[in-house]
Amino acid sequence: MLPKEKVTLIGAPPSPYTRKMIALLRYRQIPYEIIWGNPGELLESGGAFEDLDIEPPKPVLLPTFLMRDERGEIKTVTDSTPIIRRLENEFEGRSVIPEDPALCFLNYLLEDFGDEWVTKYMFHYRWHFEEDADNASSILPLNHKVDLADDEWKAFKNGIGSRQIERLWVVGSNDTTAPLIENSYKRFLEIMESHLSNLPFLFGRRPSSADFAIYGQLTQLIGLDPTSRAIAHDISLRTVAWINSMEDLSGINPDKNPWQDFEALPETMKLLLIELGRVYVPALLANSLSLNKGEETWETEIDGSTWTQKTFNYQGKCLQWINQEFYTLADHDQKRVLDIFEGTGCENLLMKEK
Repeated sequence: MLPKEKVTLIGAPPSPYTRKMIALLRYRQIPYEIIWGNPGELLESGGAFEDLDIEPPKPVLLPTFLMRDERGEIKTVTDSTPIIRRLENEFEGRSVIPEDPALCFLNYLLEDFGDEWVTKYMFHYRWHFEEDADNASSILPLNHKVDLADDEWKAFKNGIGSRQIERLWVVGSNDTTAPLIENSYKRFLEIMESHLSNLPFLFGRRPSSADFAIYGQLTQLIGLDPTSRAIAHDISLRTVAWINSMEDLSGINPDKNPWQDFEALPETMKLLLIELGRVYVPALLANSLSLNKGEETWETEIDGSTWTQKTFNYQGKCLQWINQEFYTLADHDQKRVLDIFEGTGCENLLMKEK
């Protein structure tokens, strides 16, 4: 049986969302245990944890949390953003959600940006370049099982490499969009370098859920993939150092390290929003339009390049959730957000309240 006093999750080191959640659990000092592996294989009949009699998640995503439902039955839960909000309700103290409603909204938005756009940097750099694809194809099987026999390792490597390279188009990575993705990554690093020269975290002197979302993606971009790692070392050594410290923030006392006042956020926050408005906002809007039309793919112009990719239901929900978060704000807090949005392009995210 799973220990009641611990949070249990199944994940893998090359999963940015696994790294996001482990670091967050450490910071919040929530007792946890991590089971390395594939939740589909571990929970299915014949798997190591089949005795738990838990239905594997569909689709299988990392990390997979094993959490009790309202009836006390253990179920699989996979979406990191609502899991973080659930943990806020179940474990007191050391919150990663700012109390200020306007700051809370910006945190939600930048967490989404990390999870849904910064991950495009990661997937692109990992599988677009031959050296990086070979590196990832070699390491990922060993994260699954470090004592793989050489012949199994080779077969696993060939399979995972070809499969992921074929999926590049799904997230919009191709020869046409490569410069767009890479330039956005470099601008993002430049902004982070400047921001971290003033504040140790996005919203002050304590980490938010958005910090952990961005950190998760950067553990791969800087920690595993050679090309993006070299770029980060060239552009932003502060970001390189930041991901090392983000791994374990259990020693930070949040009571002595406050959130930044919304009105005192540095100019670099506006620059982050400009980058978001430049690349992520048009992607969200085009995806939403495609969903409304029932189309399987969408095409739009992003930062001067033609962008084509698969339509995703989940990213349609992301746009809806961003709007829900905004329209639950009081009028004066909405105005504070709109003031910082002015001229960034992020204002285009907001649909009229129905």
